[in-house]
Amino acid sequence: MSTHVKRAFKYRFCPTDAQAAELSRTFGCVRKVYNLALAARTEAWVTRQERVNYNATSAMLTAWKKTEELAYLNDVSSVPLQQALRHLQMAFTHFFGKRAKYPRFKSRKTSRRSAEYTASAFRFRDGKLTLAKMTEPLAVVWSRPLPEGAKPSTVTVSQDAAGRWFVSLLCEDPSVKPLPATGQAVGVDVGLNHLLTLSTGEKIANPRHERRDRTRLAKAQRNLARKAGGDGANRRKARLKVAKIHARIADRRRDTLHKLTTRLVRENQTVVIEDLAVRNMVKNRKLARSISDAAWSEFRSMLEYKARWYGREVIAVDRWFPSSKLCSHCGTLQEKMPLSVRTWTCDCGVTHDRDVNAAHNLLAAGLAVTVCGAGVRPQRSTPDGQSATKQKPSRREP
Repeated sequence: MSTHVKRAFKYRFCPTDAQAAELSRTFGCVRKVYNLALAARTEAWVTRQERVNYNATSAMLTAWKKTEELAYLNDVSSVPLQQALRHLQMAFTHFFGKRAKYPRFKSRKTSRRSAEYTASAFRFRDGKLTLAKMTEPLAVVWSRPLPEGAKPSTVTVSQDAAGRWFVSLLCEDPSVKPLPATGQAVGVDVGLNHLLTLSTGEKIANPRHERRDRTRLAKAQRNLARKAGGDGANRRKARLKVAKIHARIADRRRDTLHKLTTRLVRENQTVVIEDLAVRNMVKNRKLARSISDAAWSEFRSMLEYKARWYGREVIAVDRWFPSSKLCSHCGTLQEKMPLSVRTWTCDCGVTHDRDVNAAHNLLAAGLAVTVCGAGVRPQRSTPDGQSATKQKPSRREP
């Protein structure tokens, strides 16, 4: 059964000088239109308690193009500008739905440089992609093939802080289908000494990508700090060196997480993880750098969307469940378990590895929820019978 999954296939490309100039103008116009529309919507609400929707901002865009001050908006394709208004509308939808904060203005220096083209603003034929307002196709490096017969619905062009150009093609991938069901289930405990510890006893080492390049990064950052303020050529070069090191770290980290999550999803029908509050955990000044480098939130995000693709299930056990302090053999709950304790012996005589024991407990709690559908609370004392744990199972595709 096909799930009709839409995937974005991302490739690097090398623009000509004319293409780079055209795309840079487009990025600037997209940012300008977004900020103007956000200011108009904010002013309308503050002064008149009036909600301005996408249609109203689209009419404003037409009026802005007719003014002398903003006439340069006519020099770029109108489609990315309309898409910027749609993105703003979506941002407000998430805000009113209490799923995000109030939209913020885009900055020339720190905001992502990107533009989205719909099917009317690009041509994709014989493996060549040509955007509106351009006479030549982009020199895309096709590092992997698109699905056979793929027809991109949208194309997003972007440039990262390291100066690299990317094009992302959104299209349906018929090759993504639910995998054959297996009876395997695994509990996964994330950590810093080991990135993942599985209930099978396997421990996956933490690559610590940021630490490997920490010396080079520190040197480049010191060099950047010595440059005079402003936007001079030397400061731009120093900033670019720092950005390239960060990009190298992020690429390696993302590659590792993709390999791990794909393996877990292919081998197991059910994956049980812990619902960690990573945003709060990085407030710990001693561990913030290591936690950020481990990228636990990105790991969970990848695991969940791949599970939806391939018909698997991910269960997130409540963060207050005492997985490390609970004996997986007899159920006795220890009063304290400092982070420095890596192995401990229960009163029943069983010696536990802290992380493996936690993975066993997470798996048991997740399976209990799957079988009984119970919601469990963390135990506060030695249990007579084990209660269930509050959890968040991921939704499967119908």
